[in-house]
This record gives sequence, C-alpha cells and structure tokens, in this order.
Amino acid sequence: MSLHRRTLLAGGAALATAPALAQGNPHAHHGGQFERLAQPGRMGLPDLAQQHAVTDSPAPRAARQGAWRALSPLPIPRTEMAWAVEYRGRMHLIGGYAEQRVDRPYHHAYDPRTDRWDELAQLPRGANHVGVATLGDRIYAFGGFLEQNRTPHDGAFAFDGTRWHTLRRLPEACGAMACIALDGKIHIIGGAIGSDNRRSIDWHLVYDPQTDRYARRQPMPVGRDHTGIVVVAGAIHIIGGRIDTFHTNSNLHHSYDPRTDDWTFRTPIPTARSGQGCVWYRDRIFCMGGEGTNRVYGQNEAFNPATNAWEAYAPMLTPRHGMGAVVIGDGIYVAGGGPQMGGGVKSAINEAFTLA
Repeated sequence: MSLHRRTLLAGGAALATAPALAQGNPHAHHGGQFERLAQPGRMGLPDLAQQHAVTDSPAPRAARQGAWRALSPLPIPRTEMAWAVEYRGRMHLIGGYAEQRVDRPYHHAYDPRTDRWDELAQLPRGANHVGVATLGDRIYAFGGFLEQNRTPHDGAFAFDGTRWHTLRRLPEACGAMACIALDGKIHIIGGAIGSDNRRSIDWHLVYDPQTDRYARRQPMPVGRDHTGIVVVAGAIHIIGGRIDTFHTNSNLHHSYDPRTDDWTFRTPIPTARSGQGCVWYRDRIFCMGGEGTNRVYGQNEAFNPATNAWEAYAPMLTPRHGMGAVVIGDGIYVAGGGPQMGGGVKSAINEAFTLA
C-alpha cells in the first residue's frame, strides 16, 4: 500500500491506551507498533529491545518527577529521522528509515490539539539523519545520509507550509548535524562525513536565508555527530553525541556564544549518549532517549542553567534513539525511533512528557 493511500491515525489510540497506562502497564500500547528494517510486517516490542533498555540515571532525582502518556502512533514505524521540529504548532518528522528503506522522503506532522497525524509534501531528496531547523515561517532541511548512517549528500531545502524549495548546497556533503535557528540565521554544527571511512567532524556553519550563503564560525571543541542542540538565553548548547560511532559516545556539554565566537565547557550530561532528544522545556534543557553499545537509554535528564547541575526525571515509557522530540505548549512530544541498538527496528510510538 502506498503512503498516499494510507489512512492517517487520530484520537482514539491515545484514549484507548490511557486506562492501561494508569493501571501501571507502560507496555500496553506497544502491540503492532514496531517493524523490522529488513522485513515488512508489524510486531510488538522485540525481546532485544527489552534487553537493551536502560532507565536508571546516575543524576539525583528531581523532587517533581513529571509523567509520560501514550498518544496516537505514527501512521508507519519510522526511525533515524534523528530530530524533529515544531512548526505552526505541530511536530514535523522528516526523512529517515521507513518501509524497508533508509532514504525515505516522508514528512509527517502531529497536532497535539487533535492527537492526529497528517502527511505533508515530501522532502525533495530522501535521506536519513537530516539536519532540520525552524526559522521564521519555514522549515529548513540540510544534508543527510543516503545509505544506512553513511554516505551523505549536500542538498538543502526549505518548506513554506505547502511545498519545498531548493537552497544553495552545503559546502560539503554531511549528515547527522545539529541545526538550530538563532538571530535570523541557522547554525549547522558537527555531523559526520564519508562512506567506508565515516567519521565525525567539528565544523560550524551559519546559513543566512537572506543571502542563501554559508559562513564559517569557530568549530566546536570536539567533533561529534548525533548530538543534542538547544538555545538558552542567546547561547547554543551542544550536548552528548558520538565520536565516529556509538561505541565512543560522549558526555560533553559545550555552549557557544555568538557574540564572541567562543565555546565554553559546561557540566557534562550524566548519561553519555547519542541520538537522543534534546529540548528546552520550562526552565531546563531536557535530554531523553539515545543509544550506546548494547544500550538504548530511557533516562530523562535535565540541566538547570541556574544551578549548573543535572537532575533525573521520570524515564521514558519506551526507551528509543533516533526519534523526534519537540516542545509544544506545556509538553515534550517524542515520536518514532529505534527501540534496540542500531537501525534494525523502527517504531510508531508517540509519547509525551509533562510536569503539569
């Protein structure tokens, strides 16, 4: 069945799972929400995922833990989008693995007000680990891998709410970059290049949509990819990620000041990880999920800039990596992702966290 003929899902799934979750069964919504990359057909949470799942954080527990809830699943299981963006009040997932391919151009948007997914115009060039950011009234998408987490391309595109437009190409083909808007420009930081010689890089580009050009800025201190990125009080924070591979994950936490073009070491994240969600929620940086050697992390750890310290909050219902995570209103929405190490299994899981 083609994606265009598929009926998208709404409201009922979240309502149906809520009673089971309230009774203490966090796996009640897992049935049929997973699919193998190499084999079609829906299935439940695989046994290997349960073996890889880790939820204990070394950080002190926050006094107020917050809570997760299950929502309407993605229309199809997806992973390795690596990130998501909020745009016009919805969560947008672009590219990634789906339906036994690693270079899908799929573009889904989730509206938390209706608990509904919609399919939107597809990315002009399908890829995984696409760098995405929202600036003004557009979504920007940069690079990504054409093979499984390797062999990047240099394309760049912008979505205006209806269709995609082609932008100036990246100076070099790259994937798994961290992208974020600040002061009318988009910062593109880190990532990985190469095919058989895949490796992390430390580059720092700034894209100006007014001129459709890139400029170089001070590279980050240690090259890595699959990192988290947020803006806090005019500074960019880069957290975690991998140095070439998830076997060498990093707990590094740096901030970048665009006024001085300097990087500063900050308090490391307690759980070294890559491919995690990273968002600014209320007054903290929250990082959830991620991947390591025979590990998929469910830890939900938050950094408080006021105290320069990390705390642990309620872990994810379903530990995943390579998913999308955004803040909309007073909630963190986390969709898709892989429940076991590597890209062999995709999920349609959609869950939200709130302190309310």
